[in-house]
Amino acid sequence: MKSSVLSLFLLSIICTTSCGHGEEDSFPTFSALPIPETLPFDNLLSFDYYNQRCPQLEQIIHTKLKQWVAKDHTLAASLLRLHFHDCFATGCDASILLNHEGSERRAEASKTLRGFQVIDDIKVVVEKSCPAIVSCTDILTAATRDATVLLGGPYWRVPYGRKDSRISNAKDAEMVPSGRESITTLLELFQSRGLNLIDLVVLSGAHTIGRTSCGAIQRRLYQGLNGTSSMPNPPLDDHYLDFLQRKCRCASGDYVDLDATTPTTFDSQFYANLQKNMGLLSTDQMLYSDPRTSPIVNSLIGAPSLFIHQFSASMVRLANIQVLSGLDEVGEIRTNCNFVNSYNT
Repeated sequence: MKSSVLSLFLLSIICTTSCGHGEEDSFPTFSALPIPETLPFDNLLSFDYYNQRCPQLEQIIHTKLKQWVAKDHTLAASLLRLHFHDCFATGCDASILLNHEGSERRAEASKTLRGFQVIDDIKVVVEKSCPAIVSCTDILTAATRDATVLLGGPYWRVPYGRKDSRISNAKDAEMVPSGRESITTLLELFQSRGLNLIDLVVLSGAHTIGRTSCGAIQRRLYQGLNGTSSMPNPPLDDHYLDFLQRKCRCASGDYVDLDATTPTTFDSQFYANLQKNMGLLSTDQMLYSDPRTSPIVNSLIGAPSLFIHQFSASMVRLANIQVLSGLDEVGEIRTNCNFVNSYNT
């Protein structure tokens, strides 16, 4: 009940700032996001899809993922990012996992992605238990959920039945946000994929875990948005900026935590950091300054449990983007996530 009240409160704030000001066509009034367990699907996905055909699937994924994250906790954030890149490019179809010349995986925009070996390891065990039954897309989706849980994030039920794409093109990887876009551009990108204003702010909260390279934030540290200023724009806290410039001065290959306060815990501290001008990426910090998104950020700062609740709902929505379901002849169940089946036979 508390989560529902918080959701409605948040949505009333959004309408106060976005509705009735000529923005209805671009930013429609949103109804309260449903709890993931009751979210309807129009693409044949279902929560019990593997109940009879591969009942041990979730236990296999959980066990293997727990082993990997115990060895390297940073893989949890890497899987979240891998899943986002997959879904945001051409829909959730495991096209990011295909490993051939000219694929999304080989694109410049994908060169820092990690976690492929985790999905491969899970797939091997799943194939032994349930041959040619479970798609790589479903494995990546469920592994992302379990990775979130292992770092203290929420659990949500994953609907299954996605098929894997036979196609992957490097140019499609360029469709994924890079962290340098304007809020308007981000909103347009999210809306083009069936996501909304809340999803943008809440999914950005995945940066409560994870890292980025010093090389990726050089422009953020030393240039304004137009490239003419030597000061960060949007601004960074002076002490935080000094720390970043010292850390990244000589080693562009070093990594920096996206959440400077609680980098290994899945929580809402990411939003409180924005209030202190400690948003590492430009797009993150602009969430706090843009009038369309700042009310949502402030609500998430004031009600940490709201972030946990909404993150589950937004992740279900993300995983529902342009999926290939049972009626799509263009999809398949890959036996090896790196290659289409015709390669494996």
